[in-house]
Amino acid sequence: MSFQLIEWNENLNLSAFYAEAERRGHANNASQKAMVDCFRNEDRAQVWILYKNDIAIGSVAAHTFPEMGSNAYRILTRTCVLDGVIPNNGKGLGSGRWYIQQHQNTTCQFYVPKMIEWCGMNSQMYATSNELDGGSQRKVHKIYFPLLEKQGEFSRETELFYRGTTQTVWKLNPEVFLTNLNKYPRWS
Repeated sequence: MSFQLIEWNENLNLSAFYAEAERRGHANNASQKAMVDCFRNEDRAQVWILYKNDIAIGSVAAHTFPEMGSNAYRILTRTCVLDGVIPNNGKGLGSGRWYIQQHQNTTCQFYVPKMIEWCGMNSQMYATSNELDGGSQRKVHKIYFPLLEKQGEFSRETELFYRGTTQTVWKLNPEVFLTNLNKYPRWS
């Protein structure tokens, strides 16, 4: 297996990825308009596409987050992985806490390290979650971030009405995250 996380650009042919995202109900990843263009008004933003063996299987984005400060970024937005194509056999977040705690998932293996690299270790990085049904938001909100919070990798900071819904804001502790990540096998 060969994974590659590359910056989105207009030359990428993502028609199959968008169609599959739409088929699976991932509305925020089903088109360039929903996944990329929505960040055009941000001071700084980037979307990445995750490829496995040259096939687009996921996406993630980050952008400035002035609501949380001048050197703040909202990370792990537009996070998507088309299940059934990852080393844990596509079992997803609900399949077991082990996949989260030992960083054996695409978010920990690829997305968070890219967020740290792009934002910079000294920036303030925040992820948001909510209890809506969209994608796997409810699982992220109730399982994923609370487990990483217990490990000291994220901390619950505040509740914020943002982009039309109440969001929980989680602050990343990049040093602790990277230390813990390096304790476990890394995917290539």
